[in-house]
Amino acid sequence: MVEISAAQAQAGIAAGIKKAVELGSPSSIAIIDSGRNLVGFQRMDGALLASIEISQGKAYTARSLNMKTADVTPYVQPGGPFYAMETSHRQPMVVFAGGLPVERGGQIVGAVGVAGGTLDNDVAVAESVLAALQG
Repeated sequence: MVEISAAQAQAGIAAGIKKAVELGSPSSIAIIDSGRNLVGFQRMDGALLASIEISQGKAYTARSLNMKTADVTPYVQPGGPFYAMETSHRQPMVVFAGGLPVERGGQIVGAVGVAGGTLDNDVAVAESVLAALQG
């Protein structure tokens, strides 16, 4: 399996920072490998302190479930089939937008998580990171 190298993670973070600056959305950007280990991280100046753990949690969740974190949200609402799942792991899962799995050659090789802005901004920054990692 092709993992995400440190150099690739740094390139992805650079792409994310560029997008975050365009949006005026100081962000924390986390990239993890297939084993959910942190490969790259950056907290931009002005990003909320909470965004550090939230971004890493979004990446962890996206890789753990192999899906976008935004797609998890409906399933964990009261009455949903996975209600309260976000508290079922030692490391809490973050079940709102901003986490994306990274796929190469039909295999999930890691994930990206972004936090610090609106959910729409977090997704836009994460998509920029993802494009750099897949390109």
